[in-house]
Amino acid sequence: MSSPSHWQNIELVHLLQPPHEMPNACLPLHTLIVLPSSALINSTIDGVTRQQAIAPGEMMIVPANIEQAARWTTDFEMIAIELSPSLFAQVSEDATNCSSVELAPQFATPDPLVHQLGLSLISVLKQNPTGSRLYAETTAAMLSVHLLQHYGHRKLEYKQYADGLSLYRLRQVIEYIHAHLDQELGLAELAAIAHLSPHYFARLFKQSTGMSPHQFVIQQRVERAKSLLLAGQDSIADIAQQVGFANQAHLNVHIKRSFGVTPRMILEQRKNR
Repeated sequence: MSSPSHWQNIELVHLLQPPHEMPNACLPLHTLIVLPSSALINSTIDGVTRQQAIAPGEMMIVPANIEQAARWTTDFEMIAIELSPSLFAQVSEDATNCSSVELAPQFATPDPLVHQLGLSLISVLKQNPTGSRLYAETTAAMLSVHLLQHYGHRKLEYKQYADGLSLYRLRQVIEYIHAHLDQELGLAELAAIAHLSPHYFARLFKQSTGMSPHQFVIQQRVERAKSLLLAGQDSIADIAQQVGFANQAHLNVHIKRSFGVTPRMILEQRKNR
């Protein structure tokens, strides 16, 4: 399973790897290898070779444009998260001590946050591959900050904001979301409206609303869907499409999660009024 092509700055691959020997290669993206299960891997990163017994939940970091090779002799499950260096450049520019920042290679390293985010990305991709962009791009921004803070050659420092977005900027973003609920929204797209980097926008938006951009958009889609169901003029499948859900089943899941009833039950409630 792999991520859709419309995700920006992040790619995701989830697969069961058979025994294989990967020759020397340099990849253009920063790569996180997250292992949900254990594996024994002989890895070479930037000229350093290690035989690694990787435990479930551990991860590896292979920075972009660094030579790597690997060999393993048994099947193992792998989540590969590939992040664009341009995203890291944006994040480093947000720092008060902005400088040239690079990631350091990491062998078999326990990192609960990276592990959980990897599993969450897989879960979201399975549930809604066509509606996962905003969640994936928000996660990519979060990961880039985390990685630079913990595995960069120099720790970055950021301004601390406590007041969120201005009311004017927040209103602009919300109006844009309402006008484009039927479309696949991206983090950079929303951040541009507020004239902020994706990283800072995600932080300030959550301070203002109490929700991540992805959570807010889902909430607005559910509320719009409920209003359309109560109006009773369109089918459930049509309403799902109008508010930006991938399909009727995806709408059912979120309506049930938010209101404890199914879309069909809402239609029945309207008829019984």
